Amino acid sequence: MTRIFPYIILSASLGLAGIAAYYSVFGLSKLFSAQAAAVIVMASVLEVSKLITASYLHRQWKSISFLLKTYLVTAVFILMCITSLGIYGFLVSAYQETAYELKNQESKLSVLQLKKERYQISSNDIRSEKESLNKNITQLTTGLSNNIIQYTNSEGQVITTTSSATRRVLEKQLDQTITRRDNLYTMEIAYSDSVSNLDQQMLKLQIDSKVSAEVGPIKYVAQQVNQSVDRVVNWFILLFIFVFDPLAIMLLIAANQLFKPKDEFVKGVNQDTSKIINDKLSKVVDENNILKDKNIELINLTQQDNLTIQTLQHDNEELNNKITDLTNDIYKEKQKPIKNHKTKVIS
Repeated sequence: MTRIFPYIILSASLGLAGIAAYYSVFGLSKLFSAQAAAVIVMASVLEVSKLITASYLHRQWKSISFLLKTYLVTAVFILMCITSLGIYGFLVSAYQETAYELKNQESKLSVLQLKKERYQISSNDIRSEKESLNKNITQLTTGLSNNIIQYTNSEGQVITTTSSATRRVLEKQLDQTITRRDNLYTMEIAYSDSVSNLDQQMLKLQIDSKVSAEVGPIKYVAQQVNQSVDRVVNWFILLFIFVFDPLAIMLLIAANQLFKPKDEFVKGVNQDTSKIINDKLSKVVDENNILKDKNIELINLTQQDNLTIQTLQHDNEELNNKITDLTNDIYKEKQKPIKNHKTKVIS
């Protein structure tokens, strides 16, 4: 697992970088749709160069100059911003289609809601008028019950009777009021049915719509934070951007860090091997130099010995010559006759 883990991290970083590059490239191509193919080629090369530059910076951080280091870091940062901008454009463009469908659905719901409110207002007006009619019916019924006329005749008796004209008027008004109330009942039922139909249409529109199912969690979050759906979606897109391409770069650097000890070990082994070979070569060279010095000394000694031998031979020859000369002289002396010398006596 220890050997496989660096490759897993490297695969994850390359996968994230590839997906980020895909989103970024197509996002930038939509921003510059007039030259989409050229923008795709340019952005693709920049994405690959960004990954190579990040790896190079991590591996050669101590060996490169400050000016080159500053430029490469700045270039990687700018490319990350460009990638994030492309991803933002891609995701916003993808959300726009959903947003249009959502707005279309909301407009339909708003129209239905407006109709429902109108029906509810009419139903409330009918209810209020119906209550007023019920009061009138009660008053008219009470009026019919109290339609009594009392008067005293000529004999002094109190006569109780009803007014036919008043009764006809009250009955007519009562019939008209009851008829109007019944019509209002019918209208109220119709409005209630209309409101129920509108509720069913709104519910069916929300259930059958795929957009409602897709945006439902976002709408719930938007309601909880008291923000619009567009703003909450924008927050989510920014969070995606913050952890997308930067995470890919960080994982790539981490993979390089995990592969680095192995490289350093091989480098150390190579350095040790080179050092051993260099030491052996140095010893061979030193030994060769020593042999050369000894050969030179031997040659010098040989030359000195030859000179000494030649000198000794020369001295020996001279000594032999002298001995020979001395021998000859002695021999010559021996060969000379002996002369008698007279002795003179001096008196």
